Amino acid sequence: MADSDALSRALDTPGDPPLRALPPGVGALLRQLAAPPRLAAHLRLVHDVAGQLADWLAAYCPGLPFAREAVLFGAATHDVGKAVYTAELSGPGSAHEAAGRDLLRAHGYTEDQARFAATHATWAAPGVSVEELLVSTADTVWKGKRVPGLEDRLVGRIAEAAGAEPWAVFLDLDELLGRIADGADRRLAFQAAFPV
Repeated sequence: MADSDALSRALDTPGDPPLRALPPGVGALLRQLAAPPRLAAHLRLVHDVAGQLADWLAAYCPGLPFAREAVLFGAATHDVGKAVYTAELSGPGSAHEAAGRDLLRAHGYTEDQARFAATHATWAAPGVSVEELLVSTADTVWKGKRVPGLEDRLVGRIAEAAGAEPWAVFLDLDELLGRIADGADRRLAFQAAFPV
């Protein structure tokens, strides 16, 4: 069982710069699950990066319809299954993916909301949505990791919707992702300040 004081700190510490508030109900769910504090910190960080990506995309390509709130919820809950499979907080594993989807469904969330817990690592699958690409991108770039294949898929979707050349979209997205990646050390330190 997680230390409730550490979990509260992970959920409530403002961060520097301040992190966005989690979507309604997510903090309460994490408290109910007695989630490990490091998991709560991680979800806040990925959610914050997803918000930056969603804000940029909405301004950059207003002709690309996407469910911004779904992206934010998905980022805030993508690893919730690690509340069950805690060994995957510090080691490899994918059991948390299906477990997270099932956990969210068991707590009354819709399949559409719960899907991100199961799909955040399967960005190369056929039919992946823009929302899923954004969550997957947030889940990698928050720690400074760049995944060319993932970014290429996102660039392709944006270029198609914007009627723009992929190379131009790549340059603009690359600039944003570079700025986000530059803050990785600060985010990693924030996450590491909380126990597993």
